[in-house]
Amino acid sequence: MFNGKTLSVVLPTYNEKDSIADVIHRFDKLGVVDDILVINNNAAAGTSEEVAATSAREIIETRQGYGAAIQRGLREVDTDLVCVCEPDGTFNPEDLTKLLSFSAECDVVVGSRTVSNFIWDGANMGWFLQFGNWAVAKFLEVVFNTASLSDVGCTFRVITREHVQEILDRSTLPGSAYGLEMLLISVVTRARMVQIPVNYHPRVGVSSVTGDFGKTVTLGLEMIGLVIKTRLKTIGRRPRRRVATTSAEA
Repeated sequence: MFNGKTLSVVLPTYNEKDSIADVIHRFDKLGVVDDILVINNNAAAGTSEEVAATSAREIIETRQGYGAAIQRGLREVDTDLVCVCEPDGTFNPEDLTKLLSFSAECDVVVGSRTVSNFIWDGANMGWFLQFGNWAVAKFLEVVFNTASLSDVGCTFRVITREHVQEILDRSTLPGSAYGLEMLLISVVTRARMVQIPVNYHPRVGVSSVTGDFGKTVTLGLEMIGLVIKTRLKTIGRRPRRRVATTSAEA
């Protein structure tokens, strides 16, 4: 529990067998997490055994896809605050306290992996990925006239229960671009949002997407198309609510 609010962590997993137990233990050690939920999305053999040795509970989601796994996790939790994170060793679970410090004022607190002094040696955030995420974020910022953004692909985030329901009601994508769709939903609904830098480390194992240059380019183009498509859908519509969006990077 954090400041009187219950807190859960959702960890979608596909190829994180060698890192997931350590990530769970580190979230546990923070002393503020009430529930850790692992969404096994047709994960690598041995993943269930690793999870069984921890305090986390496991849910099997057979519909393949990063978005499908996260959506299942969001439907399964019932806490005041929900943290979504990847259990691949790239993030510091300890950075959750940084995100939580903004949770009283925001509907969603999103991490950013593109601030250079937070990127550790060996992390899969070379100039192409760093610039690509930054460029799409700035494109989104301009076309929606929102506040400063610098990353559209960071999974690490904290969301209020009310905004979780808003996201689920509007979610459509089962695949790798779902992190951006969540961000776009927050922008379109004028959620109170802030983006702050988080540490980014080398991944344990190989990513099924960013480890392949061709898949990375394809995903980037899909993201640009998603921003344009969403903007065209919202032209002429009045936002459901209008509240300030802030950024700790501004």
